[in-house]
Amino acid sequence: MAERRNDPVVVIGLGRFGSSLALELVRQGTEVLAIDHRPKVVQAMAGQLTHIATADSTDIEALRQLGVPEFRRAVVAIGSDIEASILTTSLLVELEIEDIWAKAISRQHGRILERIGATHVVLPEHDMGERVAHLVSGRMLDYIAVDEHFALAKTRPPKELVGIPLGDTGLRRKHGVTVVSVKSEGEEFTYATPDTVLQYGDLIIIAGATDKVERFTELL
Repeated sequence: MAERRNDPVVVIGLGRFGSSLALELVRQGTEVLAIDHRPKVVQAMAGQLTHIATADSTDIEALRQLGVPEFRRAVVAIGSDIEASILTTSLLVELEIEDIWAKAISRQHGRILERIGATHVVLPEHDMGERVAHLVSGRMLDYIAVDEHFALAKTRPPKELVGIPLGDTGLRRKHGVTVVSVKSEGEEFTYATPDTVLQYGDLIIIAGATDKVERFTELL
């Protein structure tokens, strides 16, 4: 499994999302082949990415010449050109790429990508909008949707949890969420246990069904 995590990745499309993704993969030590059809974009990124090429990703022969079929993982990060996104994804499926991540700009676009064989579909604008909406409310300090109906949130403990061992609060029975981690002032995050006693200045990470996480933060 560790070897697979380090497998090279081909990133197709070097807009804001694709370029950030490619650079972060490189920073983590992953070999990346970056492809974009715009020569100016490729030239601008050439100093930051070792393996980068100008090519039309809707041309299967161009992908073959770049050695794309040798990759196990690929990311289609093409933005507003939905036709190119769909065609590129279909060609990667035809080339039998095992793990295909594709960016979608709408849920309908995402459903099409899934139907033609994308292994994972991401909607960065939608996901970020949802996350920021939770943060703007002011009750959450951070929010991550783990699945469609499950989330993690960073927040402060409400009054009813302060000064009592977590195991005695009946938190999961009352509110359907679990405190999974706690950070006291001046310390690092650590695992929460039934014996953990929270204080007003603490930060906590809670996990649970999205609606229950949202209702719990309304206690603050």
